Amino acid sequence: MVFSNPAGREDASLSCRASLLDNVRTNTAFALCVAMSLFHLYTAGIGLLQTPVQRAVHVGFVLVLVFLLYPLRRGWRWADVLLVICSIVGTGYIALFSDAIALRGGKVLPYELVLGTLTLAAVLEAGRRVLGRTLPLLGLAFLLYCRYGRYAPSIFMHRGYSLERIVQHMYLTTEGVFGVAVGVSSTFIFLFILFGAFLSGSGGARFFNNLALSLTGRSPGGPAKVAIVASGLLGTINGSSIANVATTGAFTIPLMKKAGYTPEEAGAIEACASTGGQLMPPIMGAGAFVMSEFLNVPYARILSAALVPALLYYAGLFLNVHLRARRTGLKGLGGDAPKVREVLRGDGHLLLPLLLIVVMLMRAYTPLKAAFWGILVMVGVAGLRRHTRMGPRLVVKALADGARGALGTGIACAVVGFVVGGSSLTALGPTLSDNILDLAGGALPSTLFLAMGACLLLGMGLPTTANYIVTSTVVVPALVKMDVPPLSAHMFVFYFGIMADISPPVCLASFTAAGIAGADAARTGARALLFALTSFLLPYLFIYSPAILMEGGSPLSVLEVSAGAAVGIVAFAAALQGWWGVRLSVPLRTAALAAGALCFVPHTPLRLAGILASLGLGYAARRGGSFFVKESRVRK
Repeated sequence: MVFSNPAGREDASLSCRASLLDNVRTNTAFALCVAMSLFHLYTAGIGLLQTPVQRAVHVGFVLVLVFLLYPLRRGWRWADVLLVICSIVGTGYIALFSDAIALRGGKVLPYELVLGTLTLAAVLEAGRRVLGRTLPLLGLAFLLYCRYGRYAPSIFMHRGYSLERIVQHMYLTTEGVFGVAVGVSSTFIFLFILFGAFLSGSGGARFFNNLALSLTGRSPGGPAKVAIVASGLLGTINGSSIANVATTGAFTIPLMKKAGYTPEEAGAIEACASTGGQLMPPIMGAGAFVMSEFLNVPYARILSAALVPALLYYAGLFLNVHLRARRTGLKGLGGDAPKVREVLRGDGHLLLPLLLIVVMLMRAYTPLKAAFWGILVMVGVAGLRRHTRMGPRLVVKALADGARGALGTGIACAVVGFVVGGSSLTALGPTLSDNILDLAGGALPSTLFLAMGACLLLGMGLPTTANYIVTSTVVVPALVKMDVPPLSAHMFVFYFGIMADISPPVCLASFTAAGIAGADAARTGARALLFALTSFLLPYLFIYSPAILMEGGSPLSVLEVSAGAAVGIVAFAAALQGWWGVRLSVPLRTAALAAGALCFVPHTPLRLAGILASLGLGYAARRGGSFFVKESRVRK
């Protein structure tokens, strides 16, 4: 006789119900991702909506998708349903009634106080799910500071603001959650992330990896150089060091380990290479678009300013890898690397959309239009070859992948609105800048050092874009008060904000690479800092020699500063790695450090002396005696 099992049937029923709800949630999220991408493509091609409407719709999409794709627990939860409803109602209200809100002149209606509170809470919760606790806690701290500022220390004390005033500022205006950061995310940033999704869908990642293999794979330490080139090419498109590590690191890190690199070295090199992609034109990181808005200058001006520092950063990293490979006897891939001609013949047509974007940006087209036409041309160009052709299914998938890839940046820009809005409401920015100046004693070198420390400290656990917005709000005013050009000040904090991803103790790019490499996270971060250490003097040139940013200098001055920095980086790399054709002795490594430092001094005679000294030491290393050189021993 067979007995029934009601409990078993109940468990099976619950499991089927949970599975059905999961399918509904997944399909709904996929459809909304496609709709979000189509919305942004439509507004980019036809014309943007009114500023509050465009930003509110963007944030609404982001919030709903976060709660669908990042549920509290496995399966569908009623809390997520309520958060989705709050997100739709809260952002929809701004989109539908923005004109009426503006005509009221800041008066807050009772139900707006409820809607605003729920929307702000939803933004913080969405940020926690996607970004972790650090940035949402920072946003919450600024809200509490706005409310209870009268209890803050004397130098930060203010009278405090009512709940109605805080909600009005953060929710009903474009000074808070729907501020400049969200404005940039809803236009430029989203379109370029979508372009990266279409590029990946057509085989662009494979093309860049093969191109890097063909260019550098056969040289000493070839796999590490492959990582530098591939990560630099992809990093300039996706604009996220962590995402870049996860994408290219899965290919390059095992390749480096196979060639003889330790797990820590492989992870460190990949982290440094992926982080530098945010400095590399033509697209750079999302913070560059925000900088363009903050400075009210064309995006092409940001690109021209970033070009030389980006090339010098990668030159320093490349030299460190090359000299280490020569010192340790690491070889290249030999016959395993493809040929450049074969790679370009197969996938070279995928470079055409990138060239189009560069040309349009240089011809003063907006980044929005450049990205829009880049996407359309990408679909057409990919169809020229069968293996890169994107059919309807791949196009839809790219639309969904682009929207999902933009969620992290979108919610980060929304949460950072609490910081920007709180600073503007309480005048915290000028207060902090004055305190920085007082602490530095009014001296520019100490102010720059404190600014560097603030950028690295605030960058712990924060996305680069959020870090840049926070530091530009707090630190840049102090630098501008010391007559530093605004572009130089913003590039300074932007650069060091990016470096926070590879600077211990909290270096997210290094930690991500360590996870892929199976390495110790702390050691990987320390290795990454060592590889990138040659480039930490570059931002100081932005201040003392702004010609490196194409700022107020003749072509001769640009050449002088760039050449000095390049030679200085060579000397620093040789000193750090202990190799300059042969193994270097301690006296010569010390002399190389001193000569390299002179190359960065903003004084032409001293810079020329540093260049000549570096070149002379390089010759001495190759031709000198035992005082300068310890003969290398070939490792068995």
